[in-house]
Amino acid sequence: MIQTGIIVKLIGGLYFVESSDSIFECKARGVFRKEGISPCVGDNVEFKDGVIEKILPRKNHIIRPPLANLDRLIFVVSVTEPAPNLLLLDKFIAVAEYQNIEPVIALTKTDLENCEELRDVYKKAGIDVYVIDYREKDPSAGIRELLKDRISAFTGNSGAGKSTLLNEVCGDFNILTGEISKKLGRGKHTTRHSELYKLPWGGYIADTPGFSTFETNKYSVIRKEELADCFREFERFSDGCKFRDCSHTKEKGCRVIQAVSEGDIPVSRHESYCQMYEEAKALKEWEL
Repeated sequence: MIQTGIIVKLIGGLYFVESSDSIFECKARGVFRKEGISPCVGDNVEFKDGVIEKILPRKNHIIRPPLANLDRLIFVVSVTEPAPNLLLLDKFIAVAEYQNIEPVIALTKTDLENCEELRDVYKKAGIDVYVIDYREKDPSAGIRELLKDRISAFTGNSGAGKSTLLNEVCGDFNILTGEISKKLGRGKHTTRHSELYKLPWGGYIADTPGFSTFETNKYSVIRKEELADCFREFERFSDGCKFRDCSHTKEKGCRVIQAVSEGDIPVSRHESYCQMYEEAKALKEWEL
């Protein structure tokens, strides 16, 4: 009998599929390899007798780590030690927007440095920002509610406090945080396999490896013509541009540039956009 379920774990070619509150260990049909696709964590699948027969249509898919059907991507960003890399953060927010994944920012180490300026940049951009202060009684209450009945992933630079936040959200996960090497700015914790953790109040979360500047294009490659749509704060201004094909980088009569000069769009966000636009212009056709 054909059953349907969601892949919650992948280890060494074995897929663990949750269906009707039970976990089934499955293998994938060889035909998937011939078709150039692979089942991945988060996929809804049809399976029979321990074999995945069909991957149901995906809402979205990121390549590294391989995850499908994400509702939210939560970026854990420390305000200091290490200092936030806004260009890298903006690149990943753009990827989330491109993939129709809701981006959310969780600011950590707010007891060490003021976070208001950073928070305001992204709130002005229309992105939900949660300030995590471990001096409060329940610092992750807002994040916990956000995860309910959704598939979410946490990501962030090593040392930003991602694993600490995960453990705060639900200590039963027992994800080791390790000691941070100040010299390298990296944490010792690494995620060795893809897995969704089922939440007792509904929904799933996935832990992902820390991201780096070298892996950005492995998530999604965005064409220069599509990039402005990945900066949601541009939308209400772009129709007012003088030229229909305005790149929003240097043209006279650009309403987006005017909004930057008037303080309606954060300068750092527009700078990230311009740098990403130049990088997208330089992409070769085979890279797309």
